[in-house]
Amino acid sequence: VISADSRQCYQELNIGVAKPSLQQLNDIPHYFINTHHITETVTAADFEHYALGIAADLFAAHDVIVMAGGTGLYINAFAQGMDNIPAVPAFVRDNIKKEVKEGGFAWLKAALEAEDSNYSQKGDMHNPQRMMRALEVIRQTGTSILDFQKGQKKNRDFNIIYLGIETERQELYQRIEHRVDEMILQGLVAEVNALRPYSELNAMKTVGYTEILDYLSGKITLPEAIKLVKQHTRNYAKRQVTWFKKNPNVSWMALEDIFSYATQYAIKK
Repeated sequence: VISADSRQCYQELNIGVAKPSLQQLNDIPHYFINTHHITETVTAADFEHYALGIAADLFAAHDVIVMAGGTGLYINAFAQGMDNIPAVPAFVRDNIKKEVKEGGFAWLKAALEAEDSNYSQKGDMHNPQRMMRALEVIRQTGTSILDFQKGQKKNRDFNIIYLGIETERQELYQRIEHRVDEMILQGLVAEVNALRPYSELNAMKTVGYTEILDYLSGKITLPEAIKLVKQHTRNYAKRQVTWFKKNPNVSWMALEDIFSYATQYAIKK
């Protein structure tokens, strides 16, 4: 299994990212799990390069491999390729992060409107990470990131079958409620507390961690933090469904049907 999760690759994040258990990792080989330190920057382009290399090795011994996870951008990078956007020096990125920390989202929005009107009019002005990336590129190259994003699909030498797990909204939300409660019982607060020295890193800007950090900082109570984790997880799940629903190649089915389909496909192959 190749994980397409942008957070499970970090060694230090465990409970809050619902990482597979040690038993599960021992039973079935997983890739892109625990591959990076929390201080490392990992991009969709990094994932594309990594996953294609692993896939090539696995296809030498297997007819079918599985990629699982909910980071749509990573899955798109693997399946269709990434646009070639110039690299940006670390100091440019660090300066922007510093300015965002001081001025907040309002500063970031205003900076993009002033420096990259093309992106501010056509790009995603609700996602701080994408906005900072756009600001990095315009400052480094003088060209809007949108001008580099051609969206040309790359050919892969393997077939891709997209399978989506369809779950009733109420059942999905119940599972989210249960999962968050289990995370708290498993020690999420202690995990986040141990990671407080890394609180400003991008990896920590993750549902489950930001809310508990606010609790540990005295901004909110623990019950409030738990309630927010559940709410933000529901919001994220909704965005995931919206993302994948836009892909006409996804076949949506119940979990048990996916197992049956995958088994039949493997036998057929």
